[in-house]
Formats: sequence, structure tokens, C-alpha cells
Amino acid sequence: MGEILKGFSMFDRDRWQEIFSAIKKNKLRSALTAFGVFWGIFMLVVMIGSGNGLKNGVYEGVKDFATNSAFVWSENTTVPYKGFKRGRDWNFTNRDIKTLKDQVPELDIIAPRLSGWKLNRGENVVRDEKSAAFSINGDYPSYQKIDPSTMVFGRFINDNDIKLKRKVCIIGERVYEVMFDKENNEDPVGKYLRINGVYFMVVGVFRSKNPKINIGSDKKESIYLPFTTMQHTFNYGDRVHYFAMTAKKGHEVAHVLDKVVAVLKKQHKISPDDEEAVGNFNLEKEVKTIGYVFLGIDLLIWIVGIGTLIAGAVGVSNIMLVIINERTKEIGIQRAIGAGPKVIIGQIISESVFLTTVAGFVGLAFGTMVLSLVSMLINQANAAGGSEEKVFFINPEIGIFIAVSALAILIITGVIAGLIPARKAVKIKPIEALRHE
Repeated sequence: MGEILKGFSMFDRDRWQEIFSAIKKNKLRSALTAFGVFWGIFMLVVMIGSGNGLKNGVYEGVKDFATNSAFVWSENTTVPYKGFKRGRDWNFTNRDIKTLKDQVPELDIIAPRLSGWKLNRGENVVRDEKSAAFSINGDYPSYQKIDPSTMVFGRFINDNDIKLKRKVCIIGERVYEVMFDKENNEDPVGKYLRINGVYFMVVGVFRSKNPKINIGSDKKESIYLPFTTMQHTFNYGDRVHYFAMTAKKGHEVAHVLDKVVAVLKKQHKISPDDEEAVGNFNLEKEVKTIGYVFLGIDLLIWIVGIGTLIAGAVGVSNIMLVIINERTKEIGIQRAIGAGPKVIIGQIISESVFLTTVAGFVGLAFGTMVLSLVSMLINQANAAGGSEEKVFFINPEIGIFIAVSALAILIITGVIAGLIPARKAVKIKPIEALRHE
């Protein structure tokens, strides 16, 4: 390849004149061939950008969620064990918190949660003349480290709320909009809501940083109470509905989750063979799966894009063969006056590279422009909508590495497209060429 490229000089004026002359003689053919290369690189850029936009949209809604997290909850047993029949209804308890901390040292954060299913009936929240139905949950402060929120007003639940069983609550944005005067930016902190007949003081309004992940209920329409307060006030005893947890750095969530499930089964006399008694969800596993899906999409995009470029290269190669056939006599004269194979090969390849590079660069520019336009329109639509939940496709762009790679592929494509015609040109014998009409 190096020997071939030596036959081409970037600053050879005669060479460039020959290139432009050959293209002018075959304007329509050259334009159609160039369009094939243009379309190939244009589609490659647009598809890669679209894939990135979809990937960014998916990850944007979960970017602040602890991806090394898992959730476990109780289900009816399916295997009889130690005198207990199958179908037994059971629950986690407060004792499980300490047991899990002691027996599963790989656990980093463990946050017990209560879901107020029996409280979520009818219009369960009242303030003055306003009433509405919202989801009620009981939480520990540690849950904020797994699914973080931004506080629009006030603060999150703290350790003193848990310890003293304070009748306080934090509310989602939609709860604030319905129960308070949002238009006048009313501060709800210190005001009271009556939840299932019990008054709770609002200490904060939260906005989730992960609007696409809703576990059990829409967070914007949820009210969080201190876990211990909810247990005591609404007679949940020592019941825990489910645990949210994270693994320590360097430990796989799947391994930690297996240990947690085993401990819980032993604690509550459940058969080790009962695969359904402890429901669980491994977010780390799901995130990895999504990553593999996007890897497959990226691979497919490159295969399709490069295939389209190859089709364009075939078109370039064909037109170069036609040009060589038309210039047989000219090539014969060049060979007769001493032009070596390197010169002829360099001339043909330079024409091919020029045609593919120019067409490809235009395709790259147009593809980037289209992605920028789409990105601008999406940003405007999301801004007008005023809701982060509408974000599903953002920043459809390509990086510098992709752009450079695309240009490198173009040059390689141009060289390959010119090799076959160049080899044919070298085989032309001067005597036969001079007789060619």
C-alpha cells in the first residue's frame, strides 16, 4: 500500500487537472456514483446519532439512580416446609434489618419501605376544602441515597423523624400542585395535610432525579412518611413490605442478592428450594442487559452503514473502470513515454479517493446538520412540555472519534474502490493501447 501511495502527490497540479477533467467528462455518472457514497455516510451518521439519542434518553431518566441496587419483597410460598403448607402469606419484619446487616457484610445500604396499599383508597388526603387521592409510603432517610431527589421546598425525612416517630411528611410535585397554591409559589413547609384522618406536617417537596423509575407508584403523586411513624400510626406492627439495598463497591449485586434471599428464607422458615417466595429485582442486571442491547444496536448500525458504503464503493469502482476504458489510449501513451505502474496506479487511486472523500465529507456534514436540527427541535419540545418524563430521545449526536473513523473508512473505501481499476490500467500494453479506438 505504501508503494502505491508513493505514486500520488497531493501537490501535483497535472494530476489534479486530470482528475477534474475525468469527472467533467462523466458529470452525470460521477454525480450518481458520488451520491451513493454520500448516502452511505449520511445514513451511517444519522443511524449512529439516532442510536446515541435513544441511548441517552434511556439513561437520562435513571442516571442518578443507584445502579448497584436491588429490591426484595415477600410472596406466598410455593413449597411446603417444616410443617407450613404451601401458599403461606408472610412478611418481612424489623428484625430482618439487623439480621441482614449482620449476616450479609457485602451490603452497603439497606432501606426498608412500607407501601400504604390499604391507605390508598378514595380521596385519602385533605387540606381545608381540597381533597385528592395519592399514594402513601413509609421510608428511611437512606432511601434518598438509592433514589435521590432534589428538594424544591424544605428537607427530606431525617434520622430524628425516624427515632421520634414524628408526624411529618414530604410530598411529590403533583401533590404540591393539587393541595397548595403553586401559581403564587406558596411555601408548604409547616402546613398540615390530613392523611387518612391523621394530621401530618409537610417538611418538604421533592422532585425525583430519576422520573422514569417508579416503584409501586408515581413519585410525583406520592407522599413519604417516616417509616416508624407509618408503622405506629396506621397499625402495621413490625411489618416491612420490601427492602431496597445496594452492594458495596467491588461486589456483584447478583451475589449479594442471593445471600440476602438465603438469609430471609432461613429467618422465616421458607424452603431453600422455593424460588418464588422472595420476589426480587436486580437493577444492575437490567442495566447491563440494556447495555448489551445498545451494543447490539451499534453493531447492527455499523454493519448496515459499512454495507451501504461498500455499495457506494462498488459504484465508484465501476465508474473508474469505465473511465479507464475511455482513456485506454491515453494510458498507453503514458506507458510508452516511461510512466511506471506506480504512476498509473497512483493516478487511478487518487481519482477514486478524491471522489469518495468529497462525497463522503458532504454526507458527513449533512448528517451532522440533520442531527443538530433534530436535537434542537427535541430540546424545544421538552422545554415547552416542562416535564422531564417526556425525555426519551436526547442529544442525537456523534463524537469526534466517530467522525474521524467515518473519514478514515471513506479514504480506505476510496483506495479499495480504485484498486481493481488501477490493476486493470497497469495491465494495458502500450502497443495495444495505441491501436485502441
